[in-house]
Amino acid sequence: MMAGGVGIPAIKWCGTEGDYNVMVMELLGPSLEDLFNFCSRKFSLKTVLLLADQLITRIEYIHSKNFIHRDIKPDNFLMGLGKKGNLVYIIDFGLAKKYRDSRSHQHIPYRENKNLTGTARYASVNTHLGIEQSRRDDLESLGYVLMYFNRGSLPWQGLKAATKRQKYERISEKKMQTAIEELCKGFPNEFATYLNFCRSLRFEEKPDYSYLRQIFRQLFHRQGFNYDYVFDWNMLKFTIKIFCFWKYNCIVYQIWGYQNVIRTYDCMTMR
Repeated sequence: MMAGGVGIPAIKWCGTEGDYNVMVMELLGPSLEDLFNFCSRKFSLKTVLLLADQLITRIEYIHSKNFIHRDIKPDNFLMGLGKKGNLVYIIDFGLAKKYRDSRSHQHIPYRENKNLTGTARYASVNTHLGIEQSRRDDLESLGYVLMYFNRGSLPWQGLKAATKRQKYERISEKKMQTAIEELCKGFPNEFATYLNFCRSLRFEEKPDYSYLRQIFRQLFHRQGFNYDYVFDWNMLKFTIKIFCFWKYNCIVYQIWGYQNVIRTYDCMTMR
């Protein structure tokens, strides 16, 4: 359903292998969480704005296909490789849900008392309140991701609790106690504008994706930045070694200087 979209990983093959269902997808680069850690857990405003433009577009595409992602977080955005090294991909549709009928566009009904689906750190306020998720929630989660990149952390990180349920409650309480203006203090007003817009959306309302992109693009131009797609990690001249473990396999990224990428997968070198 998502195939062919910009920033959607291409499926190379799918089928059965013994007792397993198998899907082979194109090889991608490190996640935004990996790169955030490499950049000392702080992105420049330019990098955040370059990312924001692409991330809003990825979410809009998924919504146009009648699905919501429901787990927007830095780990689920990966950079491409080679000529697509500046392209952000969105992955992991394990929690995605159809929010409207493909033909009639009938929206799913409003419900309450739902369990939290997704990652609590980036979950929308309504998700914490047990309200059925819709398009607005993906975008609100993205707002928290952007502020995470700006700030280096979010106020509700590191909270201690005896159980997961209690931790979710503490995160929810802290999130609702933290005013958007306080969360975005010290950063351009556009980030607060973005989050306030997302929180103002009604359950079935279609977000104005163009407006959200535009507020960040206007900020980008006012800052005098160039759309050269030079991210913070492109400016680093040292070797990047990011170890990503997926089940029984290990992918080792080694990026020397700016472009030369070598991949090792199951002890086989691929160039």
